[in-house]
Amino acid sequence: MEARAYPRLAMLGAAPETRGAIAAVVEAYRAHGLFERWPIEYLATHGEGGLTRDARLALDTARRFTLLIARHRRLAVHLHLGLRRPLWRQAPFMAAALAARCPLLLQLHGGGFERAREDSLLRPFLERAACVMVSCEAMRSWVRNVARNAHAVCLPYPVSPAPLAALDAPRQNLVLYLGRLRPAKGIFDLLEAVAGLRRAVPDVRLVCTGDGDRVSVARYAARLGIADAVKFTGWVGPSGKRALLESAAVYAAPSYDEGLPISLLEAMAAGVPVLASAVGGIPEAVVDGVSGFLFAPGDKATLERLLRTLLLERELAARVGAAARESARLRFAPERAVPRLEELYASIGLAARDAPRGPVLGMRKAA
Repeated sequence: MEARAYPRLAMLGAAPETRGAIAAVVEAYRAHGLFERWPIEYLATHGEGGLTRDARLALDTARRFTLLIARHRRLAVHLHLGLRRPLWRQAPFMAAALAARCPLLLQLHGGGFERAREDSLLRPFLERAACVMVSCEAMRSWVRNVARNAHAVCLPYPVSPAPLAALDAPRQNLVLYLGRLRPAKGIFDLLEAVAGLRRAVPDVRLVCTGDGDRVSVARYAARLGIADAVKFTGWVGPSGKRALLESAAVYAAPSYDEGLPISLLEAMAAGVPVLASAVGGIPEAVVDGVSGFLFAPGDKATLERLLRTLLLERELAARVGAAARESARLRFAPERAVPRLEELYASIGLAARDAPRGPVLGMRKAA
């Protein structure tokens, strides 16, 4: 039987400039020509405007999505799914796609899915999706455990390496934390490690980006006597993040639970040596002692020791940072990551703009 071809794709995800991995990944796709090469219509399902504005955006997107399905009988759907928003808000879009027999590509972002206690809601969509895309093998294993028949594949995040000249820029004794301010991210462990460093590295500073419980974190820093060494920036956009990565000596990710943080890959691509907990997909990206250093979650003594080593032994830090950048270039550069997604598009029968229609590969079609 001849496979169906799909002349258009609806991509659903976060609005531009929204916090989190989804907006960053979509922007990278856009910057590297995905939307020019493929017939994609992007629909924002959520943003940063508060509950009322978010609800209006979701309703408007639901209306536009319904019209797209009605207008284009043969429509493919690529939906970005993360846990920064409740899963039930995305479920109607997934259900509508499957009900209309559209091939559904689900791309999961971030960690925490295994603790979401929404397996019963998510499982049917994982099972019936044409493809479930994840950023690491750890997440792929979880998907296959939850939904045995799911077609799960690893799709690298697209991250651009910094220019080689950036590796020679002078680095301050600045430790950079990019993430939400909450205990599960290990931020309180990091504060204790920085406090222990003050004697050996008096000018050490910690910059914390992201939202979360800033008040509790600031209070704990004050209790440790390092309030003057800790700066809170709030969420920063791409340009602000680049500026921080250019001046940071170390990137720290002491989380207790992760998938594969895109901020860690961005730090590697910027040539910043990373210290990270050996959880989730992080050990798949970081070779311990080569492109970064790993430690057990909660091991504050090792975290402090590694911070001290990288801040005081700058030649070692430079070698590790250079190795991290090269690893990110080889594995996550957009020219390597984006074609993987384009192969998946072609495999479901989506035709690129101005491209001749070829044979469709044997990926699962709409249920």
